[in-house]
Amino acid sequence: MTDLTTLLELGGPLAALGGGTAYTRAKYPAVYWSAVGGPISTARLLSSYSSVMEACGLTVAPSRLRVLAVKATTRREVRPVPPRRGIIRPTTTGLRLRLRLAPGQEPADVAASAERLRHAWGVHAVYVLTVKPGVVELRLVGYDVLRRVRMPRKTVSGFLKVPVALREDATPFVRDYRTVPHQLTLGATLSGKSMYLRHLIAGLAPQPVALVGIDCKRGVELAPFVARLSALATDPDEAAELLPVLVKEMEDRYDLIKTRQGIAPDTPDEEITSDIWGLPESERPTPVVLFVDEVAELFLTATRKDEERRDEMVTQLIRLAQLGRAAGIYLEVCGQRFGAELGKGATMLRAQLTGRVCHRVNDEASAKMALGDIAPEAVSAACAIAPELPGLAVAGDTSGGWSRIRTPYLSLGNAAEICRESAHLVPDLPALKPFQPEVPIRLVETPAPAALPHPVTD
Repeated sequence: MTDLTTLLELGGPLAALGGGTAYTRAKYPAVYWSAVGGPISTARLLSSYSSVMEACGLTVAPSRLRVLAVKATTRREVRPVPPRRGIIRPTTTGLRLRLRLAPGQEPADVAASAERLRHAWGVHAVYVLTVKPGVVELRLVGYDVLRRVRMPRKTVSGFLKVPVALREDATPFVRDYRTVPHQLTLGATLSGKSMYLRHLIAGLAPQPVALVGIDCKRGVELAPFVARLSALATDPDEAAELLPVLVKEMEDRYDLIKTRQGIAPDTPDEEITSDIWGLPESERPTPVVLFVDEVAELFLTATRKDEERRDEMVTQLIRLAQLGRAAGIYLEVCGQRFGAELGKGATMLRAQLTGRVCHRVNDEASAKMALGDIAPEAVSAACAIAPELPGLAVAGDTSGGWSRIRTPYLSLGNAAEICRESAHLVPDLPALKPFQPEVPIRLVETPAPAALPHPVTD
């Protein structure tokens, strides 16, 4: 009877502990992983490493010297040898450890067993990264880091580098314009494309760059950031006037490179392999980042006159994409829909855009247009994005690599405030002065004067 009473007394605290653990795992997965999940997965890994590697086919026959040594010292059976394991390094999102591959193994063998390793060690996902020949790093992610995005405290940032999202392996996705000069970003309404664009502008605003925008939705997407923009076009007519100016600015920068480096003036721009980064810092022009929102609006036509204007704008965009990198002009092309049926030049423009980011889209053709030519297997991943996960996207580049990313939340007011605080960094580019938007004056409500006490009189 005494034992039963003791069990009943302990049942309440144990139930409360179990309920608190379940609540923490659902609402605060990072806390749960650090306190409970991480130690359990570490213990599983240490206790079952050899057997799991053997079950996954990642072991090799031991060397003859090892066989002779085991037989001479012990009577136990000589077992296959798994890859040599390094020190386990815990992180806030998972575990990391390095493996030295056995002779005859390759990183693809470990990557093929990633799903088995995930189930064996009780983690959310396992990713394999090649460190150097013969050495790979296993990145074990303890929970779904894309469900509630929290950017790492230490991120790679710098000039023309913006940490804009979080990858599914818990590493930051950095938009590096020096490495990937031009990018195509697609996403349907409420897919998170505007949030992605907002992070880019807020990250570039404190840097010494010129921000230029073409927003054919009458400027509703880029208007909150006018304090930091050097130029803004809000309809196709204004865009048709702005693009030739940017092309002329690009040509002037090529002339500057020719003059400074002694290149013949009649050398075609296509044959110049140098760029503005080879110029002295005192003579180097300010980099320009061109944001094109709703690019499909530039392709749509209603009359023959519109077709001529469309052909000119598309030609100028293609020229900027082909030659702009060396002149320090970078393109960020965004839209809800992008396909070959937009008209002449759409496929040619896409071929010049190295980076690709595809949010949730309304049709498979747009996903194929964004990712089909670089990573066909990423198309199905982009089409599987659920509507209740805004900001989730598939990012890739022309190297063929791709991964899922998600942009954290950034309010429009905070992004606009960053641009207002960085308004003094707007560079002086005379060619863009006619297109510089007017900054609205902020109305500050003045408090009503305090009522003065009336003097007491007889």
